[in-house]
Amino acid sequence: MNYRLLALTLLATPALAQTVRTRPTSLEGQVEVHRYPELSAPPRPTFFDKGPLMSIGSYYYPEQWPHENWARDIKKMAEVGFQFTHYGEFAWSFVEPEEGKFDFKWLDEAVALAHQNGIKVIMCTSTPTPPAWLAQKHPAILVVNADGRTMQHGSRQQASWSSPVYRQYVQRMVEAIGQHYGQDSRIWGWQLDNEPSHYGQYDYSLAAQASFRRWLQAKYQTLDALNKAWGTAFWSIRYSDFSQVLIPNQKELPEQPAPAAVLDFKRFTADEANDFLSMQYKILRKHVAPTQWITTNLMPEHVAVDPTRITGLDFLTYTKYLVAGYDNGLGAQGFRMGSASSIGFANDLFRSFNGVTGVMELQPGQVNWGRFNPQPLPGAVRMWIWHAFAGGNKFVCNYRFRQPLTGGEQYHYGIIGTDGVTPSTSGLEYIRVIKELAAVQQQYRPGAKAPAAYQRRQAAILYNADNRWEMDNQPQTNQWSTMAHLKRYYDALKQAGAPVDIITEAKDFTRYPVLIAPAYELLDKDLVERWRQYVQQGGHLVLTTRTGQKDRTDRLWEAPWAGPILDLIGAKITMYDLLPESVTGTIGSAGKTYQWNNWADVLEPLPGTEVWASYTNQFYSGKAAVVSRALGKGSVTYVGPDTDDGALENAVLRRVYQRAGIAVADLPPGVVLDWRDGFWVGLNYSDKPYTMPVAGKALIGSAEVPPAGVVVWKE
Repeated sequence: MNYRLLALTLLATPALAQTVRTRPTSLEGQVEVHRYPELSAPPRPTFFDKGPLMSIGSYYYPEQWPHENWARDIKKMAEVGFQFTHYGEFAWSFVEPEEGKFDFKWLDEAVALAHQNGIKVIMCTSTPTPPAWLAQKHPAILVVNADGRTMQHGSRQQASWSSPVYRQYVQRMVEAIGQHYGQDSRIWGWQLDNEPSHYGQYDYSLAAQASFRRWLQAKYQTLDALNKAWGTAFWSIRYSDFSQVLIPNQKELPEQPAPAAVLDFKRFTADEANDFLSMQYKILRKHVAPTQWITTNLMPEHVAVDPTRITGLDFLTYTKYLVAGYDNGLGAQGFRMGSASSIGFANDLFRSFNGVTGVMELQPGQVNWGRFNPQPLPGAVRMWIWHAFAGGNKFVCNYRFRQPLTGGEQYHYGIIGTDGVTPSTSGLEYIRVIKELAAVQQQYRPGAKAPAAYQRRQAAILYNADNRWEMDNQPQTNQWSTMAHLKRYYDALKQAGAPVDIITEAKDFTRYPVLIAPAYELLDKDLVERWRQYVQQGGHLVLTTRTGQKDRTDRLWEAPWAGPILDLIGAKITMYDLLPESVTGTIGSAGKTYQWNNWADVLEPLPGTEVWASYTNQFYSGKAAVVSRALGKGSVTYVGPDTDDGALENAVLRRVYQRAGIAVADLPPGVVLDWRDGFWVGLNYSDKPYTMPVAGKALIGSAEVPPAGVVVWKE
């Protein structure tokens, strides 16, 4: 690497040199976030306590439309019932058309139009779209991908979070917009960036290389510690100077890089995103009113930017697109609805951080970027909005109000079609939900308590992106999917009618009668001890395949396989097996047969441990597949296989609840029944009608819920 060129590039502009020299190089306190040492929950934000249960809004881009359209469009937005809009996240070249010259006149007019029509404004920082003049003057700000190609101006998210020069310009722009609008009562809240990511690319630029080395130095302090953690004695990778360390790049290596190095790079990338957003937050918070909240919107399953590591904002929101040719859902028309777990997982992860979340982008109908882009099933968009309500969201923002006539999203639906006045089919569904929500709001009574039977089913799924990064890098089989594995347990919980939180290790486990840690590959003995105490105090713990194989540095234990958990689960893991797609493994349990071929841990129970399921073919036929044991006041269950259909996982969880003495529901796949603020919400992602247990009169819909249907009632 030409480090001299990097230094010359960064210091070429005297006005920026001081920033480069003074930017903190130590990330101590950030790189170990994956250990989650703090168990105290952050305070719940109160920004939404006096507002409606859930507000609905829509994106609008005044800079993308003729000035003479603005007044008509914003008036139309108010007429159909939208309560807020969203400005500015892609507008840097309009906010700062020339270096150092800021223009807010046009944006002031757009804010005034919204206010005149009774619409609140979410204001954004424009960091995902740096202007052409910036990339032209400082090409070193651009991301370099794994192939060594420098990203170009002409799209979005092309700038490196690690570039000190880019950060200097970001700081100046954020400072200017914060000073201008920070005390403006018309501004409801703030969004930093937009879907912070590089959309499938990782950054290998000179700036990222230098920042990665600083991150490693802060984490490991010495080269001996780094070499030990990465196992660099293998293949003589060993480093004698931090300057020798490069970001592990499979495109530049004939064989695989050290797995621990890959894991640290993924951690670094997520921490770099957090640092970039936290920098903006600190600038804004100096200027904005305490009543204005600051968030960002993340793609929940885009693991490169891990939501659990974004720690410096008031709360987090998510974006969600369910129908784009990637999710077949259930039944012949499932591809038009997506899967219930898609929104459900996002709700239950983002809400669990501090009790507040929102949907900053929700699919408006047909989109343009998928494998194929079908029309959603009539009613599906409405169902998604109600699913967001059921999951506790404080607002839902539609992306976008008008379908664009130019640019990369011409075929992307809006609330209003290409003529600028006629609502789209899915726009009509948004308008319908706005009216329905208003009717439900009239029935709201503060202080409602969840029904006792529902509350007793409360479960948590333990989530740590480290496990996903590691298993994505070393899947061992082309059939492994960490998220698919996790969602099999999530779906089983929802079929049992259980409320679910997706939590990190920072949370208190004892709140939850049932705790599941799916494929929790990386752990330490402290976590195992916490699990043990949780069970002894009466919790019911479910561990699954691949759990406990390695320590936090990605090193196998110098012990029997998965050594730290063996005493806890009351069994040995004698081996694991993987099958080709054409071969089916079978499992017997309680007179039923289940199938698998992704992954299977083969178990040998110790005395006192029950066998709940056994393998019935392959050379280890008769060996244990699922074991369970009582411990203290609770129980531990270990599930060895990963199936495709989730039937075994469902049966095991029902048995865990039975052992715990907790009654559960029996909902079919794709049917969701959740409770929020005194209201039951029933949703149907399946291909068959379902009769919900409506007690009394339904407020929205009826007990017979068709596919893509909704029912809301109050007991």
